[in-house]
Amino acid sequence: QVQLVDSGGGSVQAGGSLRLSCVASGYTDALSCMGWFRQAPGKEREGVARIYRRSGNKFYDDSTKGRFTISQDNAKNTVYLQMNSLKPEDTAMYDCAASTASDCNPSLRAQYQYWGQGTQVTVSS
Repeated sequence: QVQLVDSGGGSVQAGGSLRLSCVASGYTDALSCMGWFRQAPGKEREGVARIYRRSGNKFYDDSTKGRFTISQDNAKNTVYLQMNSLKPEDTAMYDCAASTASDCNPSLRAQYQYWGQGTQVTVSS
């Protein structure tokens, strides 16, 4: 009953910036949180950041080292991921996800029932 459409990926040089967007439609009132995951070939999918819909509290994975910022505009049902100081190791498929679970534990990926189709981010030297 919820659909996610993510966009904003592309190819940039190291040190550049990108802003990803994820628009939710459908019965979004049921969502507890939204977040971003990424997966590179040969690597495990990892949670990048998440934000709780009601409180606005944010949590980040250590791999971003403060370079990424997640934000939301609930009136527009949109979540953003601002990525600055991009590094080649940031290259991955980035996926938006949403969960109805109260805790939104990023380690429990099954809790994220809804996923976008993914947007590719490529960072070159």
